[in-house]
Amino acid sequence: MPKSSERAAREALAQAYREVVRLGLTELSSGNLSMRFGEGMLISPTGASGDSITEDSLVYVGSDETWEAGLRPSSEWQLHARIYRGSPNSHAVVHTHSDYCVAVACHCKPLPGFHYMVGAFGGDDVPCVPYATFGSERLADDVAEALKTRSACLMGNHGATARGGSLSAAVKLAHRLEVSCRHYVLARALGEPRLLTAKEWADFHRRVGNTGYGRSA
Repeated sequence: MPKSSERAAREALAQAYREVVRLGLTELSSGNLSMRFGEGMLISPTGASGDSITEDSLVYVGSDETWEAGLRPSSEWQLHARIYRGSPNSHAVVHTHSDYCVAVACHCKPLPGFHYMVGAFGGDDVPCVPYATFGSERLADDVAEALKTRSACLMGNHGATARGGSLSAAVKLAHRLEVSCRHYVLARALGEPRLLTAKEWADFHRRVGNTGYGRSA
């Protein structure tokens, strides 16, 4: 892979990381981003923050899941690697601990289909995988499995992960999930919101298929 191509990829990923921080989707060192590159991926380093992230601090993890000595990828590198393996069309992954996603995820239940934009993630809800220790293979496998049929999921007592066909798509999906969770928390303040019916969901997905509305890929 040409060095110029790698430099451009590193610049894009570092910029996307700073954008996620600007959007308030991650604070301190609580999130991580990656993108496919060559046969492996570029990923933010462990302990990264909006202030510390640089093009040179990003870590390349190869298809054999190894990296250069002295570098330390995010503790969630296995989660990113499993997602790419299970979702070949995905080219970027964004994992966040954004406020409203965390609030909903701590109830360990899916985000229900209370609003039609929940369908933008590929179904009539957003699944929530069970709690597992951060950085564990179990967590990586559970999230990767959930994201085979959805573009985002919640992670019990943890946060959220989104995947996309590009960096911008993955960032938009992570942002949209935070907005949807915020809307849900606000709606719950008035009681349990009405959920869309099966027929309404069928109409929505048919409409999306015809127009592309709501897609971030």
